[in-house]
Amino acid sequence: MSKLKVPLIILLGILAFSACEKDDICIDADTPRLVIRFYDAMDTTLSKDVQNLVVIGVDDLGLRDTIPNAALDSIVLPLRPNNTSTTFTLSRQTSITDINIDTLRLVYDPKEVFASRACGYIVNYDSLQATVQQDDSLWIQQIIIDRSLIENSATTHVKILH
Repeated sequence: MSKLKVPLIILLGILAFSACEKDDICIDADTPRLVIRFYDAMDTTLSKDVQNLVVIGVDDLGLRDTIPNAALDSIVLPLRPNNTSTTFTLSRQTSITDINIDTLRLVYDPKEVFASRACGYIVNYDSLQATVQQDDSLWIQQIIIDRSLIENSATTHVKILH
């Protein structure tokens, strides 16, 4: 009987460990965000900071503060995965009395993609289009869609010339 105990314990140990499943951990799968870079309108190869930039997301419930007052040459914005458009107001204050507010409307086609069992679904955005509604003074001069398919947040998708 003692001769059977050792092989039986080894066999039970092998069966127990072979039934274990690899842990699913979600590391890299995340819904990408829109990357916007600001460029000089005179020389479109030079990036240019926007001084005193405030970006506010506009949704059905009202305004949501996205990026506070900053001086940036690029911004990363979330898009609404349950909708086909997202709107932001981009304001730039050049002096105490001069605040330029432009409204950026992004239209896209959200596509759900199965990432993995641990991560579930992510949303990629296809057919990106952008329009700008300007106030009385012009600070955004042109919008260029660099990539109409948003699959990651590592590359520039939209260029804004100012």
